[in-house]
Amino acid sequence: MAHYMALYGRRCRSPVSWFEVAESRQKSYADVRRGELQFQVHDWVFLKGLPMKEVKRFGKKGKLNPTYVGPYRILKRVGKVVYELDFPTELAVVHPIFHISFLKKCVGDPTSIVPLESVVVKDSLTYEEVPVELLDRQVRRLRNKEVASVKVLWRSQSVEGAIWEAEAAMKAKYPHLSFSNSTPA
Repeated sequence: MAHYMALYGRRCRSPVSWFEVAESRQKSYADVRRGELQFQVHDWVFLKGLPMKEVKRFGKKGKLNPTYVGPYRILKRVGKVVYELDFPTELAVVHPIFHISFLKKCVGDPTSIVPLESVVVKDSLTYEEVPVELLDRQVRRLRNKEVASVKVLWRSQSVEGAIWEAEAAMKAKYPHLSFSNSTPA
């Protein structure tokens, strides 16, 4: 009888059995997260960017390639795991048929995505938000003063994304905006 068996009344778990238990545990965790991925026609998906050295794809080169580009609409299902995408005319040179492993489901409304061409990024990696119009005006009464606010629609946002800003600060920074048209709430 082995010393371990005599002391503890059971067999010793060797390091070999530890690895087997750990691998099966990791596999079971991974299998829970892995599911059957399927898309329907007219779904929106992102396409994996495929970064490769010295290859320029989707406007960037090397490590600066985006991980996913898009979103693109699925035109049709070609095979069990192959889909054809609807590309814009500037990507006409890219073959539109891709395996499901290169696709990622687009969650949300793709029509609300702001195109990068409308945002001008400076060399310092910053951009300037530009107000488009004033949607509303309100005056809030605090203990001993009144604060006027205006609801501002910014260039890269939808009407639902408009935010309240201090009227005095907006007048100082953007004097060209029409502050007389905004009505008090």
